[in-house]
Amino acid sequence: MGFVLVLVSMVLVLGCGDGEGKECTNQPTQSHTFRYHLLTSKNQTRKQEVMSHSRYHLTPIRNMSLNEEQEEEEEGQDDDWTMLYGRMKMKKEPEGLLKEVSLHDVRLHGGSIHGQAQNTNLKYLLMLDVDRLIWSFRKTCGLPTPGTPYGGWEDPTIEVRGHFVGHYLSASALMWASTHNEELKKKMSALVANLSICQQKIGTGYLSAFPSEFFDRFEAIQYVWAPYYTIHKIMAGLLDQHSIAENPQALKMVTWMVDYFYKRVRNVIRKYSIDWHYQTLNEETGGMNDVLYRLYSITGDPKHLLLAHLFDKPCFLGLLAVKANDIAQFHANTHIPVVVGSQMRYEVTGDPLYKEIGTFFMDIVNSSHSYATGGTSVNELWSDPNRMIETLKETNNEESCTTYNMLKVSRNLFRWTKEISYADYYERALTNGVLSIQRGTEPGVMLYYLPQGPGASKAISKFGWGTQFNSFWCCYGTGIESFSKLGDSIYFEEEGKNPSLYIIQYISSSLNWKSAQIMLNQTVVPPSSMDSFLRISLTFSPTKKTSSTSSTLNLRLPTWTHIHGAKLTLNSDTLPLPSPGNFVSITRKWSGSDKLTLQFPIPLRTEAIKDDRPEYASIRAILYGPYLLAGHSTADWDIKTASNASITDWITPIPAIYNTQLFSFYQHFSGSSFILTSLKNSLTMKKSPKPGTSLALHATFRIINIQAKHSSRISTTLRDFIGKSVMLEPFDLPGTQVGSVFVLVSGLDGRNESISLESKSHKGCFVHSGMSSGKEVKIRCKSNSDADASSFNKDASFIARRGLRKYDPISFVAKGANRNFLLEPLLAFRDEHYTVYFNIQE
Repeated sequence: MGFVLVLVSMVLVLGCGDGEGKECTNQPTQSHTFRYHLLTSKNQTRKQEVMSHSRYHLTPIRNMSLNEEQEEEEEGQDDDWTMLYGRMKMKKEPEGLLKEVSLHDVRLHGGSIHGQAQNTNLKYLLMLDVDRLIWSFRKTCGLPTPGTPYGGWEDPTIEVRGHFVGHYLSASALMWASTHNEELKKKMSALVANLSICQQKIGTGYLSAFPSEFFDRFEAIQYVWAPYYTIHKIMAGLLDQHSIAENPQALKMVTWMVDYFYKRVRNVIRKYSIDWHYQTLNEETGGMNDVLYRLYSITGDPKHLLLAHLFDKPCFLGLLAVKANDIAQFHANTHIPVVVGSQMRYEVTGDPLYKEIGTFFMDIVNSSHSYATGGTSVNELWSDPNRMIETLKETNNEESCTTYNMLKVSRNLFRWTKEISYADYYERALTNGVLSIQRGTEPGVMLYYLPQGPGASKAISKFGWGTQFNSFWCCYGTGIESFSKLGDSIYFEEEGKNPSLYIIQYISSSLNWKSAQIMLNQTVVPPSSMDSFLRISLTFSPTKKTSSTSSTLNLRLPTWTHIHGAKLTLNSDTLPLPSPGNFVSITRKWSGSDKLTLQFPIPLRTEAIKDDRPEYASIRAILYGPYLLAGHSTADWDIKTASNASITDWITPIPAIYNTQLFSFYQHFSGSSFILTSLKNSLTMKKSPKPGTSLALHATFRIINIQAKHSSRISTTLRDFIGKSVMLEPFDLPGTQVGSVFVLVSGLDGRNESISLESKSHKGCFVHSGMSSGKEVKIRCKSNSDADASSFNKDASFIARRGLRKYDPISFVAKGANRNFLLEPLLAFRDEHYTVYFNIQE
């Protein structure tokens, strides 16, 4: 067994030679998307061809299943296996790491954007049924299967079935810690209990929604869709149920699972070779190393540590260890979890090599493979370094799973180093890469990919928006986890003589700071484009009447701000501030009368795409603090600025009061509601659309009172516009108008609530829908000889209601070369088309 020692302790040896760096990656690299479409394909010839291709049969195979006879035969052979760790060089666990704050002690404020996202996710978790979730688990172990299984990737015919159940175990544990919702606690406890029954029924420790035969194929290097990927999710979910939700049964279950897979891996290495084992890792295995290191930190069992090492991926970690930026064409979400696991290896063993690996990996992804959102990957792969412009031709940008895992990488690095740049990255990726994948407040409607190209739409990609009960993609699993732990990286503690707290995310929330005996309340004024400052206030409520303990608050000043206008106030005293990119620290005995306020500018800025070719230097994203601003556009991305112009010369904020001038115009015919819509510079009538759609956008107009255009008084109610000359400005085309100038008058049909739009230049002529006669929308003139005046009056009368779309509080107008762009945060978009990058030229 000495070869195991050599291989797991010398990660650099494998995969670092010329031409060998990617031998243990998935070859061919196949995305989850490819696997799903292959397995659901009706083209049996193609399916058989792919599954039987010689690349999946590297050497002759035999049955690799671990049956009971093999277990008995090898029962007494554990000594050399477990003694291996007695010979491995263990280092001291690292010191000085920041301590995670328990989610049980953090509560998000319900009215904040993060609180709303969390609540939307909670509703989804509560919608899901335990019997339907574990249908395939019961089927696998031979138990009755009440109800019907879910669809999508949890369908009983899909080989990764059960992965979402693992994510649900983690998400429900995180959400329960975040909310202490009792209904959720009952649901997740029932899920664990029923999974335990399935495991007991099988009797070997194995627990999955698919049969163990999948692992026979995996160990034989035959085609199978990532069985360890799914097992990782189940193990991680059970471990979270133990460590977060305090369920002791879950720890017994995951430990029994590990015993089973420990024997399987041992069997592969003994009967074949360590090299064979590493060839099996060409298949995606999720974060198996990570969950095993985490388990070892709880149990201290050396078998758990050994098995964790055996799921490290030497050929990939070796590249990073020698600082080679050679990750192009690797499947991103196969390898980011391996890095996360290597970070956990550093935490449990103290080996500094794995700290360096994580640091270098974060550096190369962030510097040459990431979008302005903070996300990475195209078609689930990494592209060539600093060649991101080509990826904009695709719609399958930024697999959501990768953002979820990159947040883990940056979070760990911050805890180790306290470097602001990692906290800034976390803020950027959380704000743009996570909050953007929920469709408003619709529970269970999320994204797989986040498109980045010109004229992109979240609704238009390989998958578009998912559905509540028939998607369950990998990104649904990571999605429900992300929205269950939105409070887990706001606060970190530093252990020492006196309590010290780092506040690295400005999110309205409260913290029971137990070590300082303080209830801390953080309130953040929602950012807006009209107030270019982020404003935070902190108040304190001691949990004990008397406390002699001083404690320190460390507040982040992000690198994207500037010091001009920044201000820190404690009660009535102004305190000094360092330059951006640093923490400001305040130490005192906090009292209930203390109030700490911090404000700093939120500047507009542009940022070049990660592409170092000079011809693409003009392709830039626009950001407002951490918020990535996308422009409403179906393709146009050209902006022309004056030489040396300030960004505020060509980008201006939209006042919030403009929302009161937004209206949509309705008519009712044959029991249906129709709405006036601007498409391709002309008006038409369409059936009333769902909110968040492109049609809802095009059916929203800003009414501009021409007489009041240069007045300090702004019209805000429909009554203000009656009898006035107005323009109709399409919501997504600021600075333009539909048709001519109109006079807004009371409806010709005589109803109190209706209005009509009369042409200013042609009195007696009105916007006419043509609905009664089946004609198009036109300006038509009223004639006394009309055979049916009532029909004309009806078609020229509209019910005006508040616009289907509103300006986001963060909204700007950017002056384009051919048109103006309405800019809003990417997270505010649902189905509308947008452009993330602009061609900005002087």
